[in-house]
Amino acid sequence: MPTTATHRKRQTCGLCGSADLRMFLALGPSPLANGFLSAEQLGEDPVYPLDVGFCPECHLVQLLDVINPDLLFRHYLYVTGTSDTIAEHNLEYAATMVERLKLTAEDLVVEVASNDGSLLDCFRTYGVRTLGVDPAVNVGEIARARGIDTLSCFFNSCVAAAIRRQYGPAKAMVANNVLAHVDDPVDLLRGAAHLLHEDGAIAFEVPYLADLIDGLEYDTIYHEHLYYFSVGTIMKIADRACLTLRHVERISVHGGSLRVTAARHREGDTHCAEALAIAAEEERRGMGTLEFYETFAAVVRANREANLDLLSELRAAGFVVAGYGAPAKGNTFLNYCRVDCGMIPFTVDKNPLKVGLFTPGMHIPVLPVSTLEERRPDYLLILPWNFAGEIMRQQEQYHALGGRFIIPVPEPKVV
Repeated sequence: MPTTATHRKRQTCGLCGSADLRMFLALGPSPLANGFLSAEQLGEDPVYPLDVGFCPECHLVQLLDVINPDLLFRHYLYVTGTSDTIAEHNLEYAATMVERLKLTAEDLVVEVASNDGSLLDCFRTYGVRTLGVDPAVNVGEIARARGIDTLSCFFNSCVAAAIRRQYGPAKAMVANNVLAHVDDPVDLLRGAAHLLHEDGAIAFEVPYLADLIDGLEYDTIYHEHLYYFSVGTIMKIADRACLTLRHVERISVHGGSLRVTAARHREGDTHCAEALAIAAEEERRGMGTLEFYETFAAVVRANREANLDLLSELRAAGFVVAGYGAPAKGNTFLNYCRVDCGMIPFTVDKNPLKVGLFTPGMHIPVLPVSTLEERRPDYLLILPWNFAGEIMRQQEQYHALGGRFIIPVPEPKVV
């Protein structure tokens, strides 16, 4: 197991610095979830521990091993522009921010982890100025090709200061699914506080820990996701970054997320009533106790056995099960459950950056969606289950011809 500069063990909590971290879930040595391989690269993949811990001091749930972010994010295979669900989400998101902040053509919108520019493209329709910041050079090129000014770097407080000097303050910032990716989330939000106009706000979305637990979404745990946030821990991070939560909304995207809007703290400010109410409910449920997460871990282990039993029964009966999708979460599922080519001979995906490659660890080939018409598998295991509705609508003909779908969490279900 590598112990090189690509990987380090976490010695203290990423928020409060406590050395008293308690592991409650071990998903096993695992390859990087987006480490797809070409045929020439097939071999023994580098693997790293995928262990999840809980801090009794501040209640932050976090990975106990940190991978060098250059290895994870400089060349990225996930692009936001391939999902119809995310496209609709982005349109609503931009409209909400424009209305809430009364944005005009004079205002600057900065997106952290802007990916291929799909969200900023929605803001451009309102005539505002936009700037993307994303470390992935390849997706940055896609964004720039569509006319989105994009800086190919990691966002932090130093970068924020440089952006403010060159572009001026931002009236709005967005940061979707990135706060969990950075080892120092306080620094990221401090940078946002510095870059924001005094009347500006940052909106960020993160998968919600309570939804992860309730939906048994353990496959969303992988090396890119260093932290798993409750509202209580988000408030603590915001306090350290001198931000005040103005809005907290629960949204359905990605299996259940939080959309948090925060502004620079002013004397006398308190976090919004929604944040305080949700945090109180988290405490009532026991989300500040180790036992809560140990119970979750036991159910995760049971889910693995249930999925393996179903796939083994179908194979023994002579049915062919293929995969649909090659998401990062799917690779946590495949590797933790040890689902290989013997159970799933191939998976299909709409993302051209993944087609023709092999999944990390299990080495399942990723083929184009058109393969389903050619090979007609009996069942499709939907790995991006958060888009199951969209996928099943797109595959109505497959279903009409007798094909069936399997959704693996929170329990394996045949549709």
